[in-house]
Amino acid sequence: MTRFALIAAVPLLLAAADPATETEHVVIEGETLNGIANRAGVPASVIAAANGLHEPYVVRPGQKLAIPRQRTYTVKPGDTGFAIALRHGVPFDTIAVANGLEPPYRIRPGQRLIVPAVLKAPPSAPAPARPYFRPPHDGRVRLGYALRPDGGGHDGIDYAVRPGDMVRAAASGTVVEASGSDPRFGRLVVIDHGNGWRSAYGHLGRITVQAGDVVKSGERIGIAGAASEPDTAELHFEIRKDGARLDPQEHFRGNDRP
Repeated sequence: MTRFALIAAVPLLLAAADPATETEHVVIEGETLNGIANRAGVPASVIAAANGLHEPYVVRPGQKLAIPRQRTYTVKPGDTGFAIALRHGVPFDTIAVANGLEPPYRIRPGQRLIVPAVLKAPPSAPAPARPYFRPPHDGRVRLGYALRPDGGGHDGIDYAVRPGDMVRAAASGTVVEASGSDPRFGRLVVIDHGNGWRSAYGHLGRITVQAGDVVKSGERIGIAGAASEPDTAELHFEIRKDGARLDPQEHFRGNDRP
């Protein structure tokens, strides 16, 4: 076969697998998880969970990804999430991820739910050495990190917030503290991200998680509000590594260093 014929055959080979029906996809140069998910019609979060991928969900050429095909189900009066999951043999947390449901996971009659296929558990993937942190709020920074070697100064970031604003988990992890009476921060949430990494969220108006909850990056963990000393509503945010407080701005997405 001539070189021209080989080049001409490449698009035909790539087109052989129908993105709408394939259950396994081999990543080619230039592809992203979001692009693969859009063509497959399966949420990127579901594909990531099925393959044990961690944020920022980087895929590499030649990598084989299992694509969990999915069904739909229309909620009937009297249905519960647990009953739907049991009927289809799919863990409810998988259904929740596929449909973007957040606690307390309310469903309503007539609602159409995506029901992903269940795959074999993916090979265990180690937790990333460093979490992929995102800002927990989009407000203006009122006071930045300025911790001195002697322990004085400011050990986090204070965001200007409006009471009622959503406060998001900066990275996925497990809630290890959800206190309503911290002596310094009032209502405080602390999330463990593994490998010694933790994030803390203080001066909350209301806490919407409890200790032991597993949260995903961007998921609501509280409602902003002046709940302690500040006269103006604010959110105090910290990133900690093995107990040491670090400058969050240096660890936000896009600012990662090797």
